[in-house]
Amino acid sequence: MTLSLMVVYRFAAQVTLPGLDGAAIAEAMNSKSGTGGILDIINMFTGVGFSCASVMALGVMPYISASIVVQLMGIAIPYLQKLQKDGESGRKKITQITRWLTIGITLVQGPAYIANLGNIGIPESAFLMGHGGIFWFTSLILLTTGSVFAMWLGEKITDKGIGNGISLLIMIGIIARFPGAFMLEFAAKVNGGGAGASGGAGGMMMILIEIIAWFVVILLSVYLVTAVRKVAVQYARKTVAGTVRDVAGARQYIPLKLNSAGVMPIIFAQAIMFVPSAIQNASFSSDGVKSVAGYFSDFNGLGYNLLFAFLIIIFSYFYTAITVKTNEMAASLKRSNGFVPGVRPGKDTDNYLDRILSLITFPGSIFLALLAVLPAFVGMFGVSQGWAMFYGGTSLIIMVGVAIDTIQQINAHLLNRHYDGLMKTGTKRKTGL
Repeated sequence: MTLSLMVVYRFAAQVTLPGLDGAAIAEAMNSKSGTGGILDIINMFTGVGFSCASVMALGVMPYISASIVVQLMGIAIPYLQKLQKDGESGRKKITQITRWLTIGITLVQGPAYIANLGNIGIPESAFLMGHGGIFWFTSLILLTTGSVFAMWLGEKITDKGIGNGISLLIMIGIIARFPGAFMLEFAAKVNGGGAGASGGAGGMMMILIEIIAWFVVILLSVYLVTAVRKVAVQYARKTVAGTVRDVAGARQYIPLKLNSAGVMPIIFAQAIMFVPSAIQNASFSSDGVKSVAGYFSDFNGLGYNLLFAFLIIIFSYFYTAITVKTNEMAASLKRSNGFVPGVRPGKDTDNYLDRILSLITFPGSIFLALLAVLPAFVGMFGVSQGWAMFYGGTSLIIMVGVAIDTIQQINAHLLNRHYDGLMKTGTKRKTGL
């Protein structure tokens, strides 16, 4: 089920909006592939559907935006806070709110996308029907439908398949660019990037070094995603199967993740980094403002990467503070007669956990920022921009995080099937007797 729905998503991502010449778009995109910048970053989430004017051009981006907005609004709006505490019924209402908000965001992003088709590289010759009202109306309807369809596919994968559906759709869009990026890098290094060239820029040895370096970066990313600080917890008494037994001396752990915010700081920081580019292209900006904005818009520039890394560190603390609630952890421990050895239950435990979380978030945010800006530094060593994108940043963190989560869910699924099989076998034996 999971693989089938991902195949459906990839097929739908190849369908061009009606009124556009797919062949002309493909020819224009081939000449601009791997040039870097904001377009490549957006394409990571859509599997190149964004730059090819597909009916799935917006993909799951509106749903991700809606989910982030609802999550942030849950901090300030009491109604959403109440829904978060209502269990399954509250979760269903929040999901419904997110769906409607997704449609609203798509209706805002859709016209902006259609109006800027020329700016993202769609040639004028590709518009077979012109830029009239019919093209606008049909394109907006199909872009909205495509986003809703992508959201539906993600939810079906989550319900009927294995893994988080939305995350898997994002990952499959990222992986879709991997073969082409690697082959372009391979041709550039082995053949010098040109037909009939006798030598390359480093040859097979350089390709081997790049692959080894890539695996090392993946290994470091796995450590970042899985690293936890275990805080020992001791329980005085614990209720087990309706009886109270003394389990004093038995210890458990609260795992505080080194990178509790995941990839969200990069996404937030990336959204902020779109602002200088917008200011640079704005008609009302003066030459001085455009010069400053251009300095912070260069994807490979020092100013862009320093500001990007600083924003990631700030947002790591911000997102960790709103998602990891140490006060609720302390309250839950107190209710279950648990305590951290040497720390008084209640407020002292809250302060202790919060201090540990703040201390481990700092190296985690530094490491995340280094991974995010690594593609720019890799590009300085002659690596093509398309292949360098896989050496860090949003794409690598998402791929590693989703892969680890999916593997864990597959293992849990196999374990449950194994136990179900034992139980069914035992039942049949009892029935036979």
